[in-house]
Order: sequence, then C-alpha cells, then structure tokens
Amino acid sequence: MTQQTNYEVIIVGGSYSGLSAAMSLGRSLRNVLVIDSGLPCNRQTPHSHNFITQDGEEPAVISAKAKMQVNFYKTVQFYNGLAVNVIKTENGFTIETASGKIFTCKKLLFATGVKDLLPEISGFAECWGISVIHCPYCHGYEVKSEKTAVVANGDMGFEYVKMISNWTKDLRLITNEKSTLTPAQTDILKKHKIEIIEEEIAAVMHTNGNIEQIIFKNQSKIKVKALYFKAPFEQHCPLPESLGCELTEQGLLKVDGFQKTTISGVFASGDCHVQARSVAMAVSSGSFAGASINKELIDEVFTI
Repeated sequence: MTQQTNYEVIIVGGSYSGLSAAMSLGRSLRNVLVIDSGLPCNRQTPHSHNFITQDGEEPAVISAKAKMQVNFYKTVQFYNGLAVNVIKTENGFTIETASGKIFTCKKLLFATGVKDLLPEISGFAECWGISVIHCPYCHGYEVKSEKTAVVANGDMGFEYVKMISNWTKDLRLITNEKSTLTPAQTDILKKHKIEIIEEEIAAVMHTNGNIEQIIFKNQSKIKVKALYFKAPFEQHCPLPESLGCELTEQGLLKVDGFQKTTISGVFASGDCHVQARSVAMAVSSGSFAGASINKELIDEVFTI
C-alpha cells in the first residue's frame, strides 16, 4: 500500500507526548502522520513511575500500548524513520526523512525530546536511568532510605540535596570539584548530617547498571545505592531551530499557553519544552497540543 504524502498535521517524535497528541488529533478526525526514529530518552529505564494507571510499568510497554490504541484512529499513520530536513512553504511545511521520503503538512508538532549530556565518567552512562537518576518523583520511592549521593554544586547542589533528603537521610553531596556552597549553606547541610565530598569522581562501579560504589580520583571509595544527577541537555532534534524557533534560557523550545512556538504553524510538546520531565507531563502536554492544533485548523476555516 502506497503511503500518502500530504497531511494536515505531521508530528515529529512518536513517544509518549507525540502519541498523546496523535490520539487527540485522531479523535478530532485530523489527517496525521507520526514520524518516529524509535529512540526515546528513557529507553534504558526499567520502570516508569508516578503516572496513574501505569505506575511501575516498563516504558516500552506503555508506548506500545499507546501506539496500539492510536492505531484505532484510521486517519493517523506512522512512518518509522528520522526527519532530517524541514522547509516552511506558502501552505505549510515540507519534511524530508533520512531515507529521502518527502511529506507535507499544514501544521507541525515537535515532540522530539532532549538529549542528555552525560559526563565522561566510566560506568556513568551505563547506570543512567537505572541507578543514576534525575527525578525523585519518578524514582525516589524505589531507593527510599538507601545510601544515596547527589552530584551537584553551588545553589543547585544545595537545593537538590535538600529535596532528596525527603526520601533518605543516608545522604551525601558530591560537588565533584571544590565546593562553591556558601558558608551558610555548608553549615546547614552539616547541621543535617549531610556530608559534603569535594573529590572528583573517577568511576561508577556497577552490575548491569546498578551502582555498587563510587571511586574518586584520589582512590577513595563510597558505597551507594543511588546517585542523583541533573544532566545538562540539548535539543534532540535540530529542526525546530533550523526553522527559527526560539529557545528559552534553559535551552527548551519557547511556547505560549497553547503550545505554539515562535514560528507560526509550529507547535511543541513533551520534554523538548517542559522542564519537569516525566511521562505524565509529556502525555499531558501532547494531549493539549493536539487540541490546540485542531482549534487552529478550525479557526482558519472560519476566518473571514
């Protein structure tokens, strides 16, 4: 069967947010194409949490079930591939994939997520999303009361370790260099018996992604069960910026209250624009983006 090439809406990114938007648009009778390369950022995470009805489920199982349900809406189609180029035209947008396929649309939604930039520390990447974690709401309950470390410094380190202390008191802050905490912050952490370690990390020793100990460059070691780290990131997909979409100071796509970017006809949902990264947040913003796109298409029909 030959796939059509012209759509009302193209969604780039077919993970939780993109699928949620596709369902909203499918239920609105819109002709939609979802282009997805199959590389969600949480593909290494064994279980997803804090998402009602799906708590503890494997991320891949959630997305597979979502795709099956979206497939019920016959106006939604899927293309497995990587979008590599986008051009704004008089009537909308033209998208080119890595395989050379060309698709066109009136409205464009980026649900492309972000790419975490992990430090070049032996064992760190292998543990990312398993025992090196970023969000206590997503993963904190599973390591509550366990030996835990937070890697951060300065004001962020102070606030981050304060947050994590709600889940465990067996806690230390690794600044990974000379501490930049203020004397007052240092005194507060000492008062709460939170050790401050200023040594640089040399390696994370683990078994199948589960941390056993942290080794420092001075050859000292500590045993921990969990390591919290807020990774810097960049946009996973360069196409929004190539269109001229503005970014926030944090490097997220700038959107208004209706998920619209700074380029007319281009919307964004999920981790590429939301600072609070979770499956539940991604699904929520995707559903709302779909409704916003549908409303804009309706309004254009009724424009005088």
